[in-house]
Amino acid sequence: MLKALFNDEAGFIVSAELVLIATILVIGLIVGLSSIQHAVVAELNDVGDAIGSLNQSYLYTGFSKEKSFGGGGGNGIAAYTRGSVFVDQTDDCDNDQCDIACDVPVNEGPKTL
Repeated sequence: MLKALFNDEAGFIVSAELVLIATILVIGLIVGLSSIQHAVVAELNDVGDAIGSLNQSYLYTGFSKEKSFGGGGGNGIAAYTRGSVFVDQTDDCDNDQCDIACDVPVNEGPKTL
């Protein structure tokens, strides 16, 4: 029975086919995952551009109340609040405006012990 098991080659073709199919599937998976990576990076870049293009500037005015005594006009200011303003400036990397600055290549220095 052991001799018959060693001489049996019926499963060899199936094993070779499975190795070939598994290899093709792995290669296809690598290509597919690479495409997914590029698509995700592009979408995240779009999200970053959308956030970077938001204008966060604001402006509000103050108000005041004049004092009044009896029936006459104003005799000064009773209370007031100040207004405020903020102007959003464009940041360095908003909307993919980052410049990648590369230094010129330099020779290696001598190795020290």
